[in-house]
Amino acid sequence: MQGKICVITGGTSGIGKATAAGLAQMGATVVIVGRNQEKGNAVLDEIQDASGNNALAFLLADLSSQASIRQLAAEIQQRYAHLDVLINNAGVFMLRRQTTVDGLEVTFAVNHLAAFLLTNLLLDLLKASAPARIIHVDSDSHEKATIRMNDLQGEKNYRFWHAYGQSKLAMLLCSYELARRLEGTGVTVNALHPGFVATSMGMNNVGAIGRAVAGAVLPLLGMTPEDGAKTSLYLASSPEVADVSGRYFVKSVPVRSAPLSYDETLQRQMWAASEKLVGLAVAP
Repeated sequence: MQGKICVITGGTSGIGKATAAGLAQMGATVVIVGRNQEKGNAVLDEIQDASGNNALAFLLADLSSQASIRQLAAEIQQRYAHLDVLINNAGVFMLRRQTTVDGLEVTFAVNHLAAFLLTNLLLDLLKASAPARIIHVDSDSHEKATIRMNDLQGEKNYRFWHAYGQSKLAMLLCSYELARRLEGTGVTVNALHPGFVATSMGMNNVGAIGRAVAGAVLPLLGMTPEDGAKTSLYLASSPEVADVSGRYFVKSVPVRSAPLSYDETLQRQMWAASEKLVGLAVAP
């Protein structure tokens, strides 16, 4: 991975941080995206000390804001002449319905639309850098999910498990659609389920007691972030998947995702709806 430039969103904690650390250990130039400058600087210092890799950077962005995502993409394009790996890792889990500055439901906006917009804004750079890889950190929660095209924002009926699963199914649908659109460009697109990992995602939704209980129980039930990062690292670096695209991986092995995710009509519908929600007038 020497000389490879890798951008990872949500890289200041959990799976994202472990993935960033793993890439740094491999010698890659690692660009971590997060929303807290102080935390980002601390993570950079920690990874640099552990890896001895000085080719690290932190870029500040709020992925719930489309203006911030556009600013992030512009900064990446300005600072880096090429981009070899883009890992869309950031995600949220909201117990209660909330909306972003753009008026969109937070779960759908951050888990799917943020990755959709950032990826599309960076496509020209990725194509110019080919061979390049796009990796979407998805979830097996997509398996029991459905898509409500008439209520993507959960305005009629918000249930947190449905909102989360729908956002991950939307990401997977668009992953497959993008892979098809990028055939022949040298840019691959793959998605993955990292496994059940003990992270702090969703802890902003609960009180102090809930956080304390989760902090004691989750490590007993879930794998470590380092184990959860293994498939992301595999997809980012392994020569075995250099030409593999449009697949879904679990434990670094390609598996079949839910039947609904292969519905090409639904893939196109989700792509068009996503383009409209993020203000992209022209498809790549």
